[in-house]
Amino acid sequence: MITIKLVTEFSELEGIQKLQEENLKKNLSETEVNAEGFVTAEYSIEFLQRLHQESPSVIAKDIDKVVGYALVALKSIRNHHDLLADLFNHIDKIEYNHLLLRNCNYVVVGQLCVEKNYRGKGLVLEMYHHFKASLSGDFDYCLTDIAEKNPRSLKVHLKAGFEVVATLNYGGIGWDIVLWDWTA
Repeated sequence: MITIKLVTEFSELEGIQKLQEENLKKNLSETEVNAEGFVTAEYSIEFLQRLHQESPSVIAKDIDKVVGYALVALKSIRNHHDLLADLFNHIDKIEYNHLLLRNCNYVVVGQLCVEKNYRGKGLVLEMYHHFKASLSGDFDYCLTDIAEKNPRSLKVHLKAGFEVVATLNYGGIGWDIVLWDWTA
């Protein structure tokens, strides 16, 4: 039975890191990248602990195994990882509903991943439902970025309620910045 919950144990952070490692673009074949999607950023266990201390992330667990995660990244951690710092800096320049996002209360999905054998079962939508239920009282918007070469990820984000609000070119890769308006 799969459970959607917030991280409460160190072993769950280790499970996140293991799943992340298995799905890093650099560790996958081009065929897997194109068919299954991928994650780009590498987070150390120390950084995952820092994220968790600020706000626990959402995970999907099958008994004791982490099979999915949606990392919660708050503005307070922006300068503790180069890729996230760049994302936050870019988000702050975006205008949405006639407001600069830097002046708004938002949260970032620092990374999202589901184990290959659990994809297509609705876990992303379940994790995002829990993400919103846990955080929407504190934030107006939820944002993340998706590599343009990862259409599977963009499709599920749009289905969850996100919309593309900007694009970014980083490291020779195009990225869609997506926003989920929790005030609507």
